[in-house]
Amino acid sequence: MEAKIKILLAEDDENLGLLLKEYLIAKGYETDRFADGESAYHGFMRNHYHVCLLDVMMPKKDGFTLAKDIRMVNADIPIIFLTAKNLKEDVLEGFKIGADDYMTKPFSMEELIFRIEAILRRISSEAQPNEQNNYQIGIYSFDVLKQILSHDGEEVKLTTKESELLRLLVSNANKVLERNFALKAIWIDDNYFNARSMDVYITKLRKHLKDDPTVEIINVHGKGYKLIM
Repeated sequence: MEAKIKILLAEDDENLGLLLKEYLIAKGYETDRFADGESAYHGFMRNHYHVCLLDVMMPKKDGFTLAKDIRMVNADIPIIFLTAKNLKEDVLEGFKIGADDYMTKPFSMEELIFRIEAILRRISSEAQPNEQNNYQIGIYSFDVLKQILSHDGEEVKLTTKESELLRLLVSNANKVLERNFALKAIWIDDNYFNARSMDVYITKLRKHLKDDPTVEIINVHGKGYKLIM
């Protein structure tokens, strides 16, 4: 049986949000709704989605900022902006960030479904299914969904936080992963306790990757970490 398409819906208007969620579910899409940009980002980091529907004006983190953060982790996931604004500069800003589509409220629910389906048809025709969920890290294979790091027939089951941290590192391979960004993405708060906790997880990941000398997680003083591979 084919897995359902899963949609992340970030919409702070409770009435519209619930209506959209119910409609999408009725059309066969598994849908998680979040009422602000910050909770939507944490939801994105903890689940696998096929499409993101993002309201632009939201508390805690607006849709454009949320889209930029999502793009840092996954450059390919389709993003559709939903907004009451129709100013030309907002539309341009949305596409500059990497939006796949842009709908101005009020919009037809049927039209939204048509647009989602059009995007899904496009990506299925060019899709490389392993691209965003499976990574090669030197001699290791990393399965994001199963949270498994494997090499030479041996598998290590990662914890959720280990997996989230490794996903951020490999998504930004050979670039600096900013410490505060990683802390807020995974631990929500960048306080001292969480920072010490992240250091422990970095040490664990180094141990998991120790059999390949070409792979290294280095500290970048005052900035964060870098996965070299």
